[in-house]
Amino acid sequence: MFTPEMMESVKKVEATREARMGMEPRRMTAEEKDQLLKAYHPDYKENAFEEIKIGPNKGEKAPAELVNLLHSNSRLLTDKVDLSKVDYDVDVLIIGGGGAGSSAAIEAHEAGANVMIVTKLRIGDANTMMAEGGIQAADKENDSPVQHYLDAFGGGHFAARPELLRRLVMEAPDAIKWLNELGVMFDKDAEGNMITTHGGGTSRKRMHACKDYSGAEIMRTLRDEVLNRQIPVVEFTSAVELIKDEKGQVAGAVLLNMETGDYMVAKAKTVVIATGGAGRMHYQGFPTSNHYGATADGLILGYRAGAPLLYQDTIQYHPTGVAFPSQIFGALVTEKVRSLGAMLVNKDGEAFMHPLETRDVAAASIIRECSDRGKGVDTPLGSGVWLDTPMIEKLGGEGTIEKRIPAMLRMYMNYGIDMRKLPILVYPTLHYQNGGLEIGGDGFTKVIDNLLVAGEAVGGIHGRNRLMGNSLLDIIVFGRNAGKAAAAKAKNIEIGALTLKHIEDYAAELEKAGIATGDVSPLLLPKYARHER
Repeated sequence: MFTPEMMESVKKVEATREARMGMEPRRMTAEEKDQLLKAYHPDYKENAFEEIKIGPNKGEKAPAELVNLLHSNSRLLTDKVDLSKVDYDVDVLIIGGGGAGSSAAIEAHEAGANVMIVTKLRIGDANTMMAEGGIQAADKENDSPVQHYLDAFGGGHFAARPELLRRLVMEAPDAIKWLNELGVMFDKDAEGNMITTHGGGTSRKRMHACKDYSGAEIMRTLRDEVLNRQIPVVEFTSAVELIKDEKGQVAGAVLLNMETGDYMVAKAKTVVIATGGAGRMHYQGFPTSNHYGATADGLILGYRAGAPLLYQDTIQYHPTGVAFPSQIFGALVTEKVRSLGAMLVNKDGEAFMHPLETRDVAAASIIRECSDRGKGVDTPLGSGVWLDTPMIEKLGGEGTIEKRIPAMLRMYMNYGIDMRKLPILVYPTLHYQNGGLEIGGDGFTKVIDNLLVAGEAVGGIHGRNRLMGNSLLDIIVFGRNAGKAAAAKAKNIEIGALTLKHIEDYAAELEKAGIATGDVSPLLLPKYARHER
């Protein structure tokens, strides 16, 4: 599959491999990292961001593509909905059927609430399924939640909300225990002990994995639990607007059947937004590792209802997305590949960074290598650097790749590339929405009553950069807590008359600011076909 030019570069990688096996590139200083990020990381590219002109975050910056949606009106200004006709009436409405939404539903149901999930694709069609490398938890003798906190706080540039990060790390061991008891098949040794590995930015081996199917295995287990409990799941149905009552508290959502185009009204005492990420917005034209429905819907719904965003200007670009072959351009190459010993090298076979730097530093390093330094390998869609996967077999023994990262092996074998014998080409891919809706430690938004957020739609848990394995962790910790809190709050809520006045107020604010994008939001699905508008 590799071109002759690529194979010439492969020879240089092979020629330097033995020398690199005995070395460890030095880690950058804090000052070097800051300079690198400011020069090469996409979050620092000023012309890719615009000012938000209305709403709680007025005057702040966000990716231009997100600002366009924030500056667009609701489709319900023209598509009228009769709120007096209630199709669903529940205690807890969960918007999103991924790991966070499913965890919330399970715990709300366990607490005795009448709970329902609505999801625009199928339950499990979520970024949770795409996660590969593992889930962090400090549950070994040489580790502690305090050490986990310090790693994550530093990796997030000391910007994480302390109350959120503290909850994440303190509840991590119990999250692993809960998943294990539900039936997640974690990697274990012959004695039944969890096998753990390092990830970028970790000072201890605390990554628990299910080979490199970690997210899929966790989602399989959560989905089965939801279905076994007979929790109602309304699939292929999107929430297009939150509903409030005359007291200003959230009281449900307007739903759109994605197949028929019909609207429905779901009334609820509490609502959990668990809509996931924004990769399919393709910020700055980047490819993405995200699932088809990741279009920042929850951020739009919450913001239009009055909930503020936090760190909406920061996105995580996973350093190792597929750069070649073109058929899987942007697909995730799990960080676990580097954890197992594969080194990032340029076209001349030179190691240019420590393999386990944090994701933002690694991504910026690769971009620098391919741009200013001219050390990238040309591909049909751009350029990339080598991830020297044959090192894994040399370090861990023959069969390590098939045993520890079988999904990666099979993905590349589909295109005639045996990563046990040949290195693979990678380049950063749009991976994770660091910012999102602002919540308190209890999971509720700071401004709007009865509205909770869990999972990737939350801002503040990880600060301005996330460490590997903390996203699968946060969907469990904050998903479970949101379900418990939503069920408890629903017991004491009285819903008044339903209204969509807030979308009319938002439209008036846009008009006053002289903003008219001509688009409607939330986006719901990416617009790939040229005829779509």
